[in-house]
Amino acid sequence: MRPVTVSVDVPHAPEPVYAFLDVMAHHERFTNHYLTHWRCTGPDRGKGAAATVTAALAGARTDVTIEVVEADPPRRIVERNVSAGGARVAHGTYVIEPAVEGGSRVSFTYAWESAPLADRLFAPFVRRVMRRANATAMWRLAVALERDAASGTSGTSGAS
Repeated sequence: MRPVTVSVDVPHAPEPVYAFLDVMAHHERFTNHYLTHWRCTGPDRGKGAAATVTAALAGARTDVTIEVVEADPPRRIVERNVSAGGARVAHGTYVIEPAVEGGSRVSFTYAWESAPLADRLFAPFVRRVMRRANATAMWRLAVALERDAASGTSGTSGAS
């Protein structure tokens, strides 16, 4: 299946954006519209940080294990996602780049390594659902970063 990429521009430098995304528990704040029941394990941040969540999309629910497998500060974070009893394996990659007019562009690409037959048969629908859910997550990420910057708390302030 072809990957899905969504992006958002935020008025923050790459370093504090990366610092926010590096903390696995922060992801709940911008993905809990479709990823619920977060249970974080491993280190709080960096390679090995992990969570098990319940994904609810298109009327289906499944547990997903997410683990950071690559961390390249302040530019890139790669997560490995496993669900559907191991039949669905994908990578979620965050890329943070300086934006032309200041701030940063945050892109998230969801790329399937393997997928159940139903996902492959309904690939256009599955991709559309994932694009919509992840586009909403990127918008919510921008809001979370703004709230942290305004309050001087974790993420954009440089502290986590």
